Amino acid sequence: MFKTLLASAAALALAGGAHAETYAIQAGHLIVDAAQLERGQSTVIVDNGHITRIDPGFTTSPGAIVVDERGRTVMPGMTDAHVHLTGTSGEPWYNHYTKKYSVPYETTVGLTHALEMARGGFTTVRDLGGNTSAVIAIRDAVGEGRFPGPRIKVAGQPLSIIGGHADPATGLPPELADALYEAHLDPSVCTGPEECQKVVRQLAAAGVDWIKIMATGGVLDPGTRGLEQHFTDEEMKAICDMAHFNGLKVAAHAHGAKGIDAAVRAGVDSIEHGTFIDEQGVKDMKARGTYYVATLMAFSGVANALGKGIISPASEVKTRQTLAVWGKGLNLAYRNGVKIALGTDSAVAPHSQANHEVELMVTKGAMTPRDALIAATKGGPDLMNLSGETGTLDPGKSADLIAVEGDPLVDPTAVQRVDYVMVEGRPIPMKGQ
Repeated sequence: MFKTLLASAAALALAGGAHAETYAIQAGHLIVDAAQLERGQSTVIVDNGHITRIDPGFTTSPGAIVVDERGRTVMPGMTDAHVHLTGTSGEPWYNHYTKKYSVPYETTVGLTHALEMARGGFTTVRDLGGNTSAVIAIRDAVGEGRFPGPRIKVAGQPLSIIGGHADPATGLPPELADALYEAHLDPSVCTGPEECQKVVRQLAAAGVDWIKIMATGGVLDPGTRGLEQHFTDEEMKAICDMAHFNGLKVAAHAHGAKGIDAAVRAGVDSIEHGTFIDEQGVKDMKARGTYYVATLMAFSGVANALGKGIISPASEVKTRQTLAVWGKGLNLAYRNGVKIALGTDSAVAPHSQANHEVELMVTKGAMTPRDALIAATKGGPDLMNLSGETGTLDPGKSADLIAVEGDPLVDPTAVQRVDYVMVEGRPIPMKGQ
C-alpha cells in the first residue's frame, strides 16, 4: 500500500512539475503587449512557470531548454472568454435527448477540446455552460497538470427560466416536460428572485468561478419564444446581487436589445453575443464598464448547419435573423468604446477553429487588427481579473505564450498558424509531436 502511494505521488509530481524547467524561447519578432510596439529579435527566459526576463537578440540561460522560434512571432497566449468544452460542433440538436451522455464521458470530451483550444493558441478559456461536475473536473485536472490544456475558468450549469434557452425540457411534449420538472433534473432552472439566488449559492458552493444566466432566448434551443428577455428585471438583479455577494461575476447570454439592456442594468459583468444591441444598450454598457463578448464564430457554426436537419425548424428561423446582423453589434460596441473580450462560443463552431475569431472581429466587426489582438490577449484577462497573471509577456507573469507565422498586428489570420504554445510554463504537445 505504501509503495502504491509513493508511486502515485511520483506520478503526480511528474504531471505537475513540467513548469519547473527553464526555457529560452528565441523569437524573430516579439509582442510583449499587443497595445505596444513589437520588438525585433528577442529571447524570453522562462523559469518555474514564469517569465523572468526578456533579452534582446538570441540568447540562452544556464541549463535552459532552447526553443527556436527565430522565424516566427512570439506573443501572449490568447484568451477565449466563451467556450463550451463538453459540447461538440455539428451534432444534431436532438442528441441532447437521445444520446446517453454520462458525466465521465462529457469530461473526457471536454479534455480533448481543451487540448484543441490550447493547440489553437488559447492559453486561458472561460467555459460558460456545461454539467457543473464535468467542467469542474476538467478545470481541476488540467490545472493540476494531469492533462494538457489552457488555464480554465468555469460557470457550470447556466441559470434558465422554465422553457428557456438552457432548460432541457424546452421543446419537449408537455408530458415529458412535466416529468422532467417533477424530477428536478436540472436545478439551475429557477423562478423568482429567492429561488434563483438559491441556485447561485448552490453553484458557488460547488466551486464555480462564474455565474452564467440566460437573460434572453437562444438560437439553438428548439423553443419558439424568440430572442428577447426571459428573466424578469427583479430576477436578474437578484442573481447578480447574490453572485457578487459570493465574489463571483455574472455573464449574460443575451441577443435581443431590450434583454441586453435589462441584463446590463441588473449588473451583469459581460454580455455574451449581444446580437441586436442598440444605442441605449451600448450607452449603458459603456457607463457601467460591462464587457462585450461577440462570439462571431458561433454565427459561422449555425450558418453551416442550415438546411441539414442538425438544428430545429425554430432554430433555423432564429439563425437567419441573427445572420442578417452578423458583426453589427460588435461594430456598434467598438465604435462607442465598450470594453471587448474575444469569445467564440466554441462547440457551436469547432474548437479547433476558434482562432478564426480574430479575423472575424476585423472583417465582420470592423475592428483594427491591433485592437482585435488586444481584445484577444488582454480583454479576457481583464474581464476575469487575471491581468496580473496573464495577457502580456511582462517579466513576473505566467509563461502563457504562443509562436505564430506572420505578424498578427497587421494580419489577423496569423494567429491561425500556431507553431508553439506554452501554458504556465508547460509546453503544449502539438499535432505530430
